[in-house]
Amino acid sequence: MKSYADIIKRPIITEKTAYMNQLGKYVFEVAYGTNKVAVRQAVEALFPGVKVASVNIMNVKPKTKRVGRYTGKTNRSRKAIITLAADSKGIELF
Repeated sequence: MKSYADIIKRPIITEKTAYMNQLGKYVFEVAYGTNKVAVRQAVEALFPGVKVASVNIMNVKPKTKRVGRYTGKTNRSRKAIITLAADSKGIELF
C-alpha cells in the first residue's frame, strides 16, 4: 500500500480553485490509479480535523507540446476535487 503522502501529490492552486476553497472544495493532484476511497482516507489522515463529504476524480489527458521541430507530450495526471462536510474546518494550503 502507498503511504498517504504518496497518494496526495500537491494542491492545485489557480484562481478558480481559490474561489472553490471558499465554498469548501479543494483540488489536489493525486497519484494515477488511486480510487476515491483511498483519496478520502489520505485527506482525512494528512489534515487532522477534516471530514470529507465527497470526492470527485478526473483524468487529465496529456497535451502535445513542441520545442523547435521536436514534439512530445506532457505527463498525464489525475485530479481530485474534495468537498468538505459542513461542520469540518478548512484546509490551510498557503
